[in-house]
Amino acid sequence: MSSILTNNSAMVALQTMKTINNDLGKIQGQISTGLEVGSAKDNAAVFAISEVMKSDVAGFEAISDSLALGSSTVAVASSAAESIGDTLTEIKTKIVSAQESNVDRGKLDAEIKSLVDQVTSVVGAAQFNGLNLLDGSAGADLDILSSLDRDSAGAVTTGTINIDLSGTNLDTASGGGLEALTTLDITTDDTTRAAALASIETMVNTVIDAQATFGTAESRIESQSDFLSKLTDSFTSGIGSLVDADMEDASAKLSALQVQQQLSTQSLSIANSAPQQLLSLFR
Repeated sequence: MSSILTNNSAMVALQTMKTINNDLGKIQGQISTGLEVGSAKDNAAVFAISEVMKSDVAGFEAISDSLALGSSTVAVASSAAESIGDTLTEIKTKIVSAQESNVDRGKLDAEIKSLVDQVTSVVGAAQFNGLNLLDGSAGADLDILSSLDRDSAGAVTTGTINIDLSGTNLDTASGGGLEALTTLDITTDDTTRAAALASIETMVNTVIDAQATFGTAESRIESQSDFLSKLTDSFTSGIGSLVDADMEDASAKLSALQVQQQLSTQSLSIANSAPQQLLSLFR
């Protein structure tokens, strides 16, 4: 049955046009933003997952900053320990020279005291951002934030790299690992000179142990930084695969929808002209 009051064809054509215009708006939004899922209304589940991953990436970036700070702090301490080790080697050579009888032990003692002052100066200057790992002020250990862990239930915990500082106190003050430097004696007699040689040998080993501690810590921090960088890239890539628009596919869909829009406009025009054709029957 045909009617001049109810145009079913026009209503169908209009609904089709609305659907096409809606799809066209979505595709144009994807092209303008580059995102297939730009908000929760696009795909709530994917949007939620991507937002959690984005928050983790932000956390990884903060951890990277922490690792960089820790790396710099340890690097300063490591360089200072290396310098102290070289200075102790110089002191050792002068103590060895003092074991001979035909030397000016007074001059050697003055040189040793100057080198001891140099060690004290290096220990005092070996700080980064106010933290000194060589004078005992940092405590028994140092924790560097290194990871952000999320379990299957969604609970988040942090991980740290722990550096044992119990053997890295190289201070020459009382209680420091190199305290004996200030009491070295090569001028009294053969016994004290032999004791000075044994003492400097012990202190050299102390510095070597400290260097090994810092070297191990540097290696761990560097390895964790590399891993975190790769993990951040993987998360960023994963987020992109979830929410980024496929621009080639979007371009093809845009062209198709533009053609459909033109056809739907023509269909609606034809449907709207049907009542006029019915009226011609009464002429």
